[in-house]
Amino acid sequence: MPPERRKFFPSMEARHVWEVLPRRGELLRWGDEATNGYPALPASAYLAYARSGDRRVFETPYFKRRSLLIGAALAECVAGNGMYLDAVIDGLWLVCEESSWVLSAHNGAADGKPGHEKNMPLPDVTNPHIDLFAAQTAATLAHTVALLGGALEAVTPLLCRRVRLEVEKRVLTPFMERDDFWWMGFTRKDLNNWTPWILSNIIDAFLLLETDDDRLAAALTRVMRMLDRYLACQSEDGGCDEGCGYWNMAGASLLDCLESLRLATGEKADFYGEPLIRNIAAFPLKAHIAGEWYWNFADCDAKPMLDGERVYTFGLRTGNPALAALGYQIAVHRMSVIPQDTSQMNRVLYMLFTPLKPMVSQPAADYTVALPVLGVYAFARGYFYAALKGGHNGESHNHNDVGSCILFYRGEPCVVDAGNMVYTAKTFSSERYTLWNTRAAYHNIPLINGVEQREGVNYRATNVTWGENGASMDLQEAYPAEAGLIRYTRGLTMDGEDSVTVEDELTLTAPAPVEWIWLFRPEPTQATAADGQKALCVGDLRMSVEPALTVCVEEIVVTDTRMPRSFPGNLYRVTMAADPAARHHVKFQFLRG
Repeated sequence: MPPERRKFFPSMEARHVWEVLPRRGELLRWGDEATNGYPALPASAYLAYARSGDRRVFETPYFKRRSLLIGAALAECVAGNGMYLDAVIDGLWLVCEESSWVLSAHNGAADGKPGHEKNMPLPDVTNPHIDLFAAQTAATLAHTVALLGGALEAVTPLLCRRVRLEVEKRVLTPFMERDDFWWMGFTRKDLNNWTPWILSNIIDAFLLLETDDDRLAAALTRVMRMLDRYLACQSEDGGCDEGCGYWNMAGASLLDCLESLRLATGEKADFYGEPLIRNIAAFPLKAHIAGEWYWNFADCDAKPMLDGERVYTFGLRTGNPALAALGYQIAVHRMSVIPQDTSQMNRVLYMLFTPLKPMVSQPAADYTVALPVLGVYAFARGYFYAALKGGHNGESHNHNDVGSCILFYRGEPCVVDAGNMVYTAKTFSSERYTLWNTRAAYHNIPLINGVEQREGVNYRATNVTWGENGASMDLQEAYPAEAGLIRYTRGLTMDGEDSVTVEDELTLTAPAPVEWIWLFRPEPTQATAADGQKALCVGDLRMSVEPALTVCVEEIVVTDTRMPRSFPGNLYRVTMAADPAARHHVKFQFLRG
């Protein structure tokens, strides 16, 4: 890995590249914003999480600092005249002066040493922790020095020396000397997006800053062992139980790792032929519904923020032209180069320097997607798209939603999953399932004898079968014993191109009431069909129910600030109640107009 292969992007000195770069105007405006100064990060902002559970008080200025630093660095590369250099210096110095690069919500030691309590209100500078954003910050500083090292050294060699010192102390040394961070896979096997996300940034920091070849080789060997542990706990169908939004920093972060290893070794370290990696790459294509919409079980937005260039490149590397075409469509519709989510600097650089060739792939009008390990089954027939969720309630970023389904018509949402909300201290605590969007009572499954599904891997779907036109599963194990279930079978069937049917059969130990929950995007209205049957009109669809149930409509005003990315305004929760009985057999049919 000679030094010239460790820098993937041209430095500022390559004027012939930067002076003809597309989006130069946007980069200069981004840099202009940085010249107005960086936000403060007082200790009281860090304390807010411990005091009130509010993450945003600290995270908003924290992420803004890093975004402005990236903007200033790229604007200086474009301008090449020193206009933005002080803004870069200010940003580097401020970040180096921060007591910790770890988010307040992630603060705490992973080793359990006496005196190092988890979730401490302020960081312990004597015990550096590596979370997602400590690693991401290290890579941001490393890329900035790689791009602008010559100009920064001309001001003073002390600045780049300080950056290397802080990255070494906070990230590189702890990475090499500790095995107890859970995301490494040495102490825990149930790994998630943290592993590839952190490792992708650590790889870049080592490649750009490490001068000892032996230590670099040792570091990358550790990285690859951890990636093996991550891959060992991924489902063979490539499904991401955290949804497409998290795939962007799980599967796509795996791509970041693989690309860095591939490029640094002159393409000798190439793993794209592995079936598991190909399946992981293809997940967004399998979860895609239409336009910006994806199915969004668990903590995921129905309109996730995907990095189109990463999807495109993963498609090219794994020989999947349909995936590459999806990535191309995402990329060309993205209006800004500025990160929409966290400030991952290598993603911005890849977006700027990866030539995207127009690709078009027309999906089949009718198709079936089956991810049996993940437990999601999706079907497209004519204008209808439906997905049924199996699996269990112990998934990463879990919602209690086994057996829930979603339905789209003409590419627009009808029956929905509310998805994600802004994270607070409750989100990943014992109070998680007091949040309405995670509870079974707000998913498209019934309450049985007033009882909801519970969280945990033991609450699961069983006896799952699927074919070209639908899927069926038993759900009695998804409910606790007090529900009184002997058997509960749910089937979803695509009735050609004209309708979709959800059919439930329940057998209970004693007569009990059942309330079916449906979460609609369009406002439902009750109507009477020509044959005298009562029905609900939901957007362009008509919903018939046999036998008739007592219907109640509740409007849910979307007040959370994250959920409007997908569902601004209102959602509608409909309950359909059946009187107590020992057996229930109900058929819900969604028909065109």
